[in-house]
Amino acid sequence: MPQISEKGRQMPSSPVRKLVPFAEAAKKRGTNIYQLNIGQPDIKTPEQALAAVRNSTMEVLEYSHSAGNQSYREKLIAHYNKLDMDLSIEDIIISTGGSEALLFAMGSICDYGDEVIIPEPFYANYNGFATASGVTVKPITTTIENNFALPPVSEFEKLITDKTKAILICNPGNPTGYLYTQEEMDQLKELVLKHDLFLVADEVYREFAYDGREHFSVMNQKGLENNAIMIDSVSKRYSMCGARIGCIVSKNKEVMAAAMKFAQARLSPPTFAQIAAEAALDTPQSYFDEVIGEYIERRDILINSLKNIEGVKVANPGGAFYCVAELPVEDSDKFAQWLLESFEYEGETIMVAPAAGFYSTPGMGTNQIRIAYVLEKESLVKAVHILDKALKVYNA
Repeated sequence: MPQISEKGRQMPSSPVRKLVPFAEAAKKRGTNIYQLNIGQPDIKTPEQALAAVRNSTMEVLEYSHSAGNQSYREKLIAHYNKLDMDLSIEDIIISTGGSEALLFAMGSICDYGDEVIIPEPFYANYNGFATASGVTVKPITTTIENNFALPPVSEFEKLITDKTKAILICNPGNPTGYLYTQEEMDQLKELVLKHDLFLVADEVYREFAYDGREHFSVMNQKGLENNAIMIDSVSKRYSMCGARIGCIVSKNKEVMAAAMKFAQARLSPPTFAQIAAEAALDTPQSYFDEVIGEYIERRDILINSLKNIEGVKVANPGGAFYCVAELPVEDSDKFAQWLLESFEYEGETIMVAPAAGFYSTPGMGTNQIRIAYVLEKESLVKAVHILDKALKVYNA
């Protein structure tokens, strides 16, 4: 029998989606599930985006330019320049989601066996993207005790070798919700300049900054023009996860020329989704004000409720819509599966994402879970109540 590739064997399963079969079985039994495992907002997509597709008079669904529709790129650049990024249309390529943009970035800057340093826990698919690209992830661990703040630069320097090509951050972070300070961005800037590295920043949650905090983009760092690569997406900003539209942005001409060859190889990003994304740029600020206010209320309810459960430790996120909670269990993978297979409270249970899959270091995060607070407030209260009941039963 022909054998699959070693790369195929090494490709990690999604910690977010691997429990789906157990959830489907629970639903068939009639159990209602509160899904805290996936970052799919219940916020309505802006009407402007939906109407643009609904009202399209297109007669032929054509390829777009490999870099994306020019009208969309021009409008998106204008949006970024309002944020003082000083970009031109040559600095951007539209991608099929932020995921493809990350693959373009890794493919453009790394050869097989090269290394990328990533603060962990991190977005689980970074492991998958690295495996697909033949890149080695060198994790640097952040801790729940320190609210997942950036470790000292000296810890990064211990990991830098002649194979190191980049530092990759998610800002604000998935799964932690951590928002990098200006001081931390300055430290990273000096580090990548000192060692001639790229700084890749996944900024898909940029708008979601709370408690008066400010988001500092990698594209705002003066003197970093040849080192900075930004990854972005419409998925979370406009609650358009199914559109699969993102982008890679850099002022480094060689990076963008290489990324363009990857873009040409996949032909073009989806046409209708670009139409929706372009229209979404007209979304009024009032939409974001309302959404951010809603997420702050959800976060506060969730964090305060979790802190009231005996044995649970939780970090307080400054952005995005996730938190990491440490539970009084040895193996959160087994606990998450047990919740779906063997537990229900008044006909309901919860689905969470075990956090070990958000780490690269073996053995890390085994008693942690990621919770996405993308459900309405009443549902979050019920979900945490179910978690409390479940832990009491599980540890009895």
